[in-house]
Amino acid sequence: MRSRVCDSANEKELKMSAKYKIRDQTKLHFITFAVVEWVDMFTRTIYKDVLIDSLKYCQENKGLLLYAWCIMSNHVHLIISSKEGVKQEDIIRDFKKHTSKQLLKLIEENKKESRKNWMLWIFRKAGEKNSNNKHYQFWRQDNHPIELSTNKIMEQRLKYLHNNPVAAGIVEEPEHYLHSSAIDYTGKSGLLTIEFIE
Repeated sequence: MRSRVCDSANEKELKMSAKYKIRDQTKLHFITFAVVEWVDMFTRTIYKDVLIDSLKYCQENKGLLLYAWCIMSNHVHLIISSKEGVKQEDIIRDFKKHTSKQLLKLIEENKKESRKNWMLWIFRKAGEKNSNNKHYQFWRQDNHPIELSTNKIMEQRLKYLHNNPVAAGIVEEPEHYLHSSAIDYTGKSGLLTIEFIE
């Protein structure tokens, strides 16, 4: 009886992991990943800058092709593909691993961070629940890639991504939000160089 329960749980886990796999590396994907417990980490520019720098590094050194991006207070949306021979999930894995280390170090060293103890406690508790971590877990493990297989899906996701700060009441127009690629789609340059969806 116990082995059947274990087998059933393993099958469910495999189905869930397959559900969120990138199957076609040549296609663009809409990716979302969030901070554990939806902690509002990116309300401070110093933390958003870590993500910007890391995305830039991945573009220059890891084969990331970035078509759109938006950093919200507790999650990130990207539309990406990758250069030939590079797996998109490998780029995201390395990006999340690097940024989690950098961000945790920044929190620990930031004497002005009033939320330090609270945030580190949450990240430590999340790390204790997950055997993949030694001490802390910063990012949730799921990335929810959505393949942009049609122009309609692509347009919907691009609009959704850029309208996130508007829906959150942060700005009135998508292009007014500094930490996204919305301004690039108006003909001006944003913080990161992007490939354009045409």
